[in-house]
Amino acid sequence: MKIHSTAFEGVYEIGHTPLTDERGCFTRLFCEREMTEIRSNLHFTQVNWSQTKSSGTVRGMHYQMPPAAEAKLIRCLHGRVFDVIVDLRPASKTFLQWHATELSEDNFRAIFVPEGFAHGFQSLSENAHLLYMHTVAWTPACEAGLRHDDPRLAISWPLPVLQCSERDRHHPLIDAKFTGILL
Repeated sequence: MKIHSTAFEGVYEIGHTPLTDERGCFTRLFCEREMTEIRSNLHFTQVNWSQTKSSGTVRGMHYQMPPAAEAKLIRCLHGRVFDVIVDLRPASKTFLQWHATELSEDNFRAIFVPEGFAHGFQSLSENAHLLYMHTVAWTPACEAGLRHDDPRLAISWPLPVLQCSERDRHHPLIDAKFTGILL
């Protein structure tokens, strides 16, 4: 496991080199001991899986407000995605900036996203599968989101957005009243 910091405080890209032979490959998806480099006592309470059938589909940008703000470890198990996070921490030097990385079944990368970020992705392939590990259980009363096409964020999606859920299309645009997430 190789942990790489990013320009966003607390965000890490994690690389793996699988063991391969004629049978296929093996890699560790998570090791609590190795993740202490990111955060001691990191504990995940929920693991989710999503399947996105069509390339060009966008899911997100989702986050949870306190007291259910969550950190996530995200990995692509099948296909390819353009994975995007937006910093919603008002005291951060990267407030309202976005960071993207490609996650795929072939590059064996994951991204660790701390509390205070919105997350979404665009499928770059048909039938993309993501695995999410969360530090807090989904709490509908604390759930919120940003529009994937918010001009304030100006996210450069690599493909035309062909599908997006009704809910995600109707998240509010960022305005002067938006103060971010106070953790």
